[in-house]
Amino acid sequence: MLSGKSAVVIGAGIAGASVAYFLSRAGFSVTVVDAGVHAASHVPSALINPVRGQSGQVDARAIEGMHFTWNLIRELTTQGHDLPHGQNGVLRPMPDDRTRAKFERNLPADLKTEWLSSAATPEPLAPGWAHILRLPEAGWVDGKALCQALLKASGAEVIQGKAGKWDATNVHLTAHRAPLPAHHIIFCGGSVGGTWAGEAATHRMGSMLLLDRAPTRQPLSFGAYVSPDARGGVLGGTFETPSPVWEEPCLPLASLEWLLGKGEALTDLQGVSVTGVWTGSRLSGLKAGRQTDGTWRLSGLSSKGFLLGPLLASQLARQISE
Repeated sequence: MLSGKSAVVIGAGIAGASVAYFLSRAGFSVTVVDAGVHAASHVPSALINPVRGQSGQVDARAIEGMHFTWNLIRELTTQGHDLPHGQNGVLRPMPDDRTRAKFERNLPADLKTEWLSSAATPEPLAPGWAHILRLPEAGWVDGKALCQALLKASGAEVIQGKAGKWDATNVHLTAHRAPLPAHHIIFCGGSVGGTWAGEAATHRMGSMLLLDRAPTRQPLSFGAYVSPDARGGVLGGTFETPSPVWEEPCLPLASLEWLLGKGEALTDLQGVSVTGVWTGSRLSGLKAGRQTDGTWRLSGLSSKGFLLGPLLASQLARQISE
């Protein structure tokens, strides 16, 4: 017999860790099932950047999500958690007037922005950029550190294992043990979790080169991005051809060449050494809320995990609590 309010969260990435945190704040006893492999949310430097892509698309919840994530980071830092991050702006260089016009059409009036000329940029840019959009409230965060802080602050019991099947009130692990019962089951599996569940979806592989130092103090982003991280810097953003299933992480030679070319087009990489590679697969196709089988879900955040994940997790936790 279950007593109190209980929940089992499947997945410990930014979606699952955030759901666990907000449910625990709502008085739930939370258990998190973490397979412990292929966590795309453990990205070394995740941009919290509301202006996406090469046309400046801005999600309707992007500004709210950005502020929510920064407030959460400040809250966790105040609690004593070590969270490497930098909210000192993101620079979006643009090659021509036409690109700037596309961005300007998409920028909301309430988003703080600043247009700079290439001569006035605060960071060293490679030649050829006509305009620079500065987003002073954007920045970066260590994805793994944020996920770990959320789980620790939640007080949730974390079980290392793989969820084999689940229904509205039980999760069955592939290892031999009793089912995990709860009042609510929330699936927050990412690319690998969705594939294990046999779901049809779109999976996008992305890679980062780990650098011994950051080429710039602020992230630069157009096509790819360079950014500081806790250990030095990163050059990332390459995506392989979308796949219908999760695939083993890899960085093909052609992608390595593409990524280095994009980095050199952004800024001067001379004297910067590559110390390693990080690769992860993101699940596209946002699904949030109660499902027809009585379970709950927050998954498919794609590249907006750290921009929208905490906000959507807090809203989902509120729905579950009602």
